[in-house]
Amino acid sequence: MKFATALLLVAIMGGDALAGSLTVTVRGANGKPVSDAVVTVHPGGQPSRGPIKFPWPYRVQQQNIQFSPFVLIVPAGAEVAFPNLDKVRHHVYSFSPGNKFELKLYGREENRIVKLPTAGAAAIGCNIHDQMVGFIKVVDTAYAAKSDASGVATIADAPSGPVVVRVWHPYLRGPKNEKVLPVTSLGGGATREAVTIELRAPAAHH
Repeated sequence: MKFATALLLVAIMGGDALAGSLTVTVRGANGKPVSDAVVTVHPGGQPSRGPIKFPWPYRVQQQNIQFSPFVLIVPAGAEVAFPNLDKVRHHVYSFSPGNKFELKLYGREENRIVKLPTAGAAAIGCNIHDQMVGFIKVVDTAYAAKSDASGVATIADAPSGPVVVRVWHPYLRGPKNEKVLPVTSLGGGATREAVTIELRAPAAHH
C-alpha cells in the first residue's frame, strides 16, 4: 500500500519530483572556454507550459558605449528595459525577424521598454555607434542558462525524462547559430556535459 502511494505521488508530481541539475561546459575549437553561450533544455522537445520567469533582470543597459550584458536571456513576451547610462544619446534598434524594434535618440538616465514576443535571437545595435553590439536570446522554455567566463552554464532545476538540449552563441557556425547536444534524456541527479563549438569572427557592425 505504501509503495502504491509512493508511485501515485511520483505520478502526480511528474518530472519535477526527479528534477536534477545540468552543467554544460562550452569550449571553442581552440580549446578555450566560451562565455555568453546559452544552453536550453526543452522537455520532450516542446516549449514550456505556463508563464516563464527568470531570476535576473530583463535589462540591457548602455554604458561606456557598449551594451551590458552582451547576451541576455528572456522568455518570449518579456518586456526588456534599455536604460541609457552614458553621457551621449543612443538610437537602439533590432532588425531581427519577429522582434524588430527601434528606440530613437534618447539621453542619459532615460529608459525605454520593449516587448519581445517571438522565440529566437534579437541582434541589437546603435544607429549612432556602430561598435555597439549585443544580443537577446528569447526562449520558450523555463530551462535556460548562460555560460560564464569559464565556459560553464548550469541549469539547477533541469527536468527529468526525454529532452532536447541546445547550445546557442551569436557567433556559432551552424543553422540558427546553435548546436543540438547528444543528450536525449536526463535523470534526477547531476548531469555534466561538455561541448565544442566552432565560432566565426564577429561582424564589424549590423
